[in-house]
Amino acid sequence: MTRRSKRRLQALLLGMLGLGVATALALTAFRDNLVYFYSPSDIAANHIAPGRTIRLGGMVEKGSVQHDGDTTRFRVTDTAQTIGVTYRGQLPDLFREGQGVVTEGKLTAAGDFAAREVLAKHDEKYMPPEVAKAMQRAGEQQHATGTLKE
Repeated sequence: MTRRSKRRLQALLLGMLGLGVATALALTAFRDNLVYFYSPSDIAANHIAPGRTIRLGGMVEKGSVQHDGDTTRFRVTDTAQTIGVTYRGQLPDLFREGQGVVTEGKLTAAGDFAAREVLAKHDEKYMPPEVAKAMQRAGEQQHATGTLKE
């Protein structure tokens, strides 16, 4: 191998190494910024690790909303499972019991959900597609296991 071909090979290998490192860094950053959607049943089934940012969606359980200053506690359900949510701040005007909601935040070590953002539905007929699918899956599971609440 000549000196010139050795330099070309070194430059090529160095370029490929740099490209590989840049790709790995970009993929890692992308993965860290992904926020997955889960229903209460998904969280119970998948045992999501506390501290990971996720989205939780379902219906606000009737009779579960409690206000304590700027902190609001409520429960989100998909008719099969329920999870408690704590949120600090002002809730959207459309937030109500019995309505669809998507919250973004983290699971706590105690198994509750600490929300940093709450999104409520915008009209009488709308439900986020993820919430509708999760509730449909939960209903099918309840029907199959005979635990359907009437």
